[in-house]
Amino acid sequence: MEKGIEYLRKKLNRYRSGAKKRNEIYNMKDRDFSLGITIPPHIRNQYRATLGWGAKAVDSVADRLVFREFAEDNFDLNEIFNMNSADIFFDDAILSALVNSCSFVYISEGVEGNIPRLQVISGENATGILDPITRLLTEGYAVLSRDSFGNPTEELYFVAGRTDYYAEGYFIDSVEYNVDYPLLVPIIHKPDANKPFGRSRITKSAVYYQQYAKRVLERSDITAEFYSFPQKYVLGLDADAEPMDTWKATVSSMLQFTKDSQGESPEIGQFTSASMSPFTEQLKTAASGFAGETGLTLDDLGFSTDNPSSAEAIKASHETLRLQAEKAQRDFSSGFLNVGYLAACLRDNFPYKRNQLYLTEPKWEPVFKPDASTISLVGDGAIKLNQAVPGYFNYDNLRDLTGIKGSDQ
Repeated sequence: MEKGIEYLRKKLNRYRSGAKKRNEIYNMKDRDFSLGITIPPHIRNQYRATLGWGAKAVDSVADRLVFREFAEDNFDLNEIFNMNSADIFFDDAILSALVNSCSFVYISEGVEGNIPRLQVISGENATGILDPITRLLTEGYAVLSRDSFGNPTEELYFVAGRTDYYAEGYFIDSVEYNVDYPLLVPIIHKPDANKPFGRSRITKSAVYYQQYAKRVLERSDITAEFYSFPQKYVLGLDADAEPMDTWKATVSSMLQFTKDSQGESPEIGQFTSASMSPFTEQLKTAASGFAGETGLTLDDLGFSTDNPSSAEAIKASHETLRLQAEKAQRDFSSGFLNVGYLAACLRDNFPYKRNQLYLTEPKWEPVFKPDASTISLVGDGAIKLNQAVPGYFNYDNLRDLTGIKGSDQ
């Protein structure tokens, strides 16, 4: 039984605020509401900190996920993606899914020829009812455009074999297709039974450590003002002495004080300046927590180590990141295969069965590019394995290991 467009509108509004917040964190436009017990709000507002750790957590995985092609492509899926600017399309869908936990691909008929068009829609502008078996939608809803107040102006409602178009909240047109599923496909990052639409790379824990680091930077900036111009004091001034210009006392290299009628001179002193070391330690603590949460290292967050690392050492230090990236590859492979499946049905005007694509396999470039020494070791290992088991390594699986395409000659 269909839920209807009104249900999906309410569902999107319920989750949209969280998606907008994660996008603001990624774009470094978020403003944290943090109360302090010592710093007045008007002073804190003058020293607002901006930190890009959230963007780093996303980009560190997104930049390593490079989709190559579909192997055993019996339905010419590669042609569909290549005709839709594959180099941009895959990056767009992956980045949006890592930020929002999922992105959506809207499939429509092509303007020229019979190649369908693929459009990526971010998670804050689309939702649907998910089939837990196929990871396809049974119903879908997407907002194509909004007005200056954030209200939808163009909407799409998807059901099996039909797409309805709405403008300004009113039904305008409906287009029918010979396809068994709605033409809106989710690309999901780390789905499970409790979170069917996945999890974002910008987790609550990562947000906490970033906010903690921003508070440390704000306090550090304010303290630096007192560190640069330490507070001074004068004891023993006559009560009838002229008030001292505080700015002149701060920046002058020489001050003159005369003795009073009893021949006594005032005593000049300076308060001990606050140390900046605790802020550095706090910031490093926040960076350590953020790095542990996201699979990064302190080098990735700007805390350089003493000795330069080799390619193998860098790979070893990013073992958690490698596992997270490979998990993302498996998740996105299913989504991109679903996109190709429905696009092939629309192109051929025939409702293929999903299990007809069981031979088609998505291929990705290696998460870490090998250096010269690694390629040499792989070559030695391939020779020895092929001596033991002839033909064990060939053109295809060597490219999967090295990411290097062999010569056509």
